[in-house]
Amino acid sequence: MGNFTETIDRRSTRSVKWDRLKEVYGVEDTTDILPMWVADMDFAAPEPVIRAMQERLDHPVFGYSYVCDGCKKAVAAWQLDRYGWKVEPEWMQFAHGVVPAIASVVETFTEKGDNILITTPVYPPFFAIPSLQERQVVHNRLSESDGVYSIDFDSFEQAIDEHDIKLFILCNPHNPGGIAWSGKDLKRLAEICARKDVLVFSDEIHADLMLEGKKHIPMAVASEGTGVKLVTSIAPTKTFNLAGVQAAIVITEDPELRSRLEHHAMAHGHSNLNAFAAAALTAAYEEGGPWLEELIGTIEDNMKLVIDQLPDAVPGVKVRMPDATYLLWIDYRDTGLSEEEMMDRLLNKGKLALEPGTKYSEAGRGFLRMNVATPKSNVQEGINRFIKAMGN
Repeated sequence: MGNFTETIDRRSTRSVKWDRLKEVYGVEDTTDILPMWVADMDFAAPEPVIRAMQERLDHPVFGYSYVCDGCKKAVAAWQLDRYGWKVEPEWMQFAHGVVPAIASVVETFTEKGDNILITTPVYPPFFAIPSLQERQVVHNRLSESDGVYSIDFDSFEQAIDEHDIKLFILCNPHNPGGIAWSGKDLKRLAEICARKDVLVFSDEIHADLMLEGKKHIPMAVASEGTGVKLVTSIAPTKTFNLAGVQAAIVITEDPELRSRLEHHAMAHGHSNLNAFAAAALTAAYEEGGPWLEELIGTIEDNMKLVIDQLPDAVPGVKVRMPDATYLLWIDYRDTGLSEEEMMDRLLNKGKLALEPGTKYSEAGRGFLRMNVATPKSNVQEGINRFIKAMGN
């Protein structure tokens, strides 16, 4: 179904991951640097998705298009079959990505100066987007033990009370920590937010990338009966390596919340998905399941390779298998190196581009994020380069 061993040359394809290293890392010569940072894959998209896009390309007229009922049915069937979440077609709106969806929710439901709560470390747009919209971002630090994160509910509730929080942005599963939040934890979060009248936006873009039999629980399922105000965003882009196609679904059961989001979209001229995105999304959800199962096995094998080799070869480095995502959150605090020292070694000695933990807020200091959604030969090369960077 999929080819996860082929090395595909992505240089000079306008790839952020491969072609923007100089701008992101400040390195003049990037020709010999191996990028294992931004969260897209080096694998070809599923064949049914490529075929659907090619079929659309073969029709030479590219006029205005819309998301058809078949597309919505494919989304609903995927959510029901995999997560037991019954989503009605009328609950769906479409966006060009989860990040634009975050921006829409922030602007629709909060005012300048309002306080928005996030749990850190977390994906950078969670704090960047609200800040750019002149909202105040309150960082509630997750509890951490050996790289495993949990929610400090007392601290979470206290932050809501002290800062008059209007919106909580949840990462479910968690990026970069790879935690699949339990139904119990999600329900408790929902109960607190319902009691405090805090809107929840749940980013579930990594939901399909569950490892070693772990189960994703949508916030909408866990929060049933709590009365929480909830907006959820999902997407096929992370699952099927379609980030450049730009497609996401915003799911809102509450008709009042949904109406306000629709008004915001109309006021800003946001239109439907483009013709290729709609075709790709439908094919991914209708036919992408077998490819995804093969991908999960590949990701697990790649992660085990890093976990088996890197800590033994580099004293002070710890790596654990996450519950979800294709991203490893590497703990190097026991090496005694600062982030500046670590990044200098990796880039200039090892010729390896990983992401520094502070990109995910100060709570990520002492960690690195490594993307292993690449052929195993690249993963082994990345391990070798990391070891070389840490050598004397």
